[in-house]
Amino acid sequence: MHVGASADVELDANQIDASPITLYDGPVESYLDGSLGNLDPGTRLYGRVWTSGPQVVVRYYEAKPPDGETVAICAVARLGKGQLRKLPESKPGTAMLDYSGASVYVVDSFR
Repeated sequence: MHVGASADVELDANQIDASPITLYDGPVESYLDGSLGNLDPGTRLYGRVWTSGPQVVVRYYEAKPPDGETVAICAVARLGKGQLRKLPESKPGTAMLDYSGASVYVVDSFR
């Protein structure tokens, strides 16, 4: 898997195809919709969500393929121009988003 590789992801495995969705500060389990390097669709991505700013930050550190062993990754969730902008009705410690999906990108480090 190389830096810049990307795929579609459902941000919360428990809210697939929901609209809007609510993410909470803390751990998150996401669901890979497409292939990401050698990771097949259906792979679970594990990471952390931060909701304190105007946009949600989601960083992934681990992947669990459907029929494989857990592997370490360094990846972030992103969405087009609006990024992962929270809806105005989001309460502290949460982020309501219009869509359940985004893209995940492999990075060389978190900034």
